[in-house]
Amino acid sequence: MGMRALVAGSVVLLAGVVACSSAGAATASLSRANAGRTARAISSARPRKASAAPKASTASAGSATASTATVTEGLCTAPAKYSALATQLSADIKQGLSGRNGVHAVSVYDRVTGVSCLDNGSQHFDSASIVKAIIMAALLRWHQETGTPLSSWEKSEATQMITQSDNDAATDLWDELGMDNLQDFLNLAGMSETELGQDGQWGLTQVTAHDEMLLLKLLTAPNSVLDAASRAYQLSLMSQVTSWESWGVTAGTPSGVTWHVKNGWLPDATGWHINSIGTFSGDGKDYMIAVLSDNTDMNDDEQYGINTIEDVARLVQRDLNNAALTGSGSSAAAARLAAAPNATSARPSSWAVVPALPTPNPTQG
Repeated sequence: MGMRALVAGSVVLLAGVVACSSAGAATASLSRANAGRTARAISSARPRKASAAPKASTASAGSATASTATVTEGLCTAPAKYSALATQLSADIKQGLSGRNGVHAVSVYDRVTGVSCLDNGSQHFDSASIVKAIIMAALLRWHQETGTPLSSWEKSEATQMITQSDNDAATDLWDELGMDNLQDFLNLAGMSETELGQDGQWGLTQVTAHDEMLLLKLLTAPNSVLDAASRAYQLSLMSQVTSWESWGVTAGTPSGVTWHVKNGWLPDATGWHINSIGTFSGDGKDYMIAVLSDNTDMNDDEQYGINTIEDVARLVQRDLNNAALTGSGSSAAAARLAAAPNATSARPSSWAVVPALPTPNPTQG
């Protein structure tokens, strides 16, 4: 897939196949873009933050409290009884990334066994649309603090933002919250490595696999930041993502297990940035996967990054649903691994490419 021109001015490309609801549309600060227009390469690459030293995971919602000794096997840490699972996961994450161009980060956490894996966890990536999960959580936290319910307009915007990755809806809610409320949520969540995009450029928020896992843990267990109603509301929306945008870490999800996903993709002069985060529950399962990627070869298109993420996800899903490794459930679960969700669906819509930077005036070349 080649690069395509960004719409001039402050145009935000629409992230779904339906328009935002009429309620609140008058507040949208940016006009809708034509479906066929996508990103123009940014004239110069932005400097990439160097990866910080791996950070020890802080106490977070729902972390397993194993009374037995833990072991570290490669990329993964686990209670000693699950050392074989940790070893296999570490090997498979490395296998999934082997030979793939670009920069990648992976975080995996299984609440049932207490196994966690982290590769390149503090490397910063452009968020693209996965920041919409942060916007949604910050909105819910804000309403908890004010003691008010979401308005019908906010519910409509949130639904379009999460289920269809609508960019105009994301911009509306980003602007409504403001930087202070967004940062307050990050502080409460302990997401200290995350840096909000400036000047309204939410797609350039800098995220790490470490912090994305903190967010997923908050969404899936009792904690002091998001109450049960807020968690259920966001997870419900993330389980209803439209079929053509449910690719990524959902690849290999067994039948009987429900995914809750948010994906993002963004092209610029350095290549495609493809990210996917998700939680998985049901059939006795409770695990989370985050994979972030930067394509560094301009010949590698959007699908290349998606394939990289799905290669890793299938292997991780296979391991976490292998009764011989987890010691629970039935080995039939591993045999029920589904085909990649995008195997028969359309590729991600060009409408969902986020506005990376303001488009230069055409007269400036």
